[in-house]
Amino acid sequence: MTEVYNSMKAAPHGQARVDRIAKYGAMRFEEYAAQWKAGQRDLGPASVVHLDSLLNIHLLPLLGSRRMSTFDHKVVEAFILSMERNGVGLAAQANAFDKLKAILLDAHRLGLFDDNPVSGIKPPQYNPKRVVIPSSEHLRDIRTGG
Repeated sequence: MTEVYNSMKAAPHGQARVDRIAKYGAMRFEEYAAQWKAGQRDLGPASVVHLDSLLNIHLLPLLGSRRMSTFDHKVVEAFILSMERNGVGLAAQANAFDKLKAILLDAHRLGLFDDNPVSGIKPPQYNPKRVVIPSSEHLRDIRTGG
């Protein structure tokens, strides 16, 4: 049994994983995020603008120089806490966390992490208030000063 396991472990499949970890683990988050973004072919123009904004304003300034192999749940938690300290709104925090989660999930699927770095993290909760759309009569009353 041990011989079978060792032969499977030494097979090229195991080497491919080691090569992926060496290549992508040493990559900085900024580089990895750029490659990840290039693979998002289904994004519309507005979504690309939104993604660029989240990356440039929230993710890259705090995480851009970090090596991919160094991410764990403590790093993700510190990222959320630093957004809170900087007064970032809850909607922006939730959006930035969602993008970070998507990027790190992609890296996890490549095998860079034994445990998913966002597993067990409580995401920022944005609960918008209910919006009331005024009726045409109410709008008319507002225009006439009533």
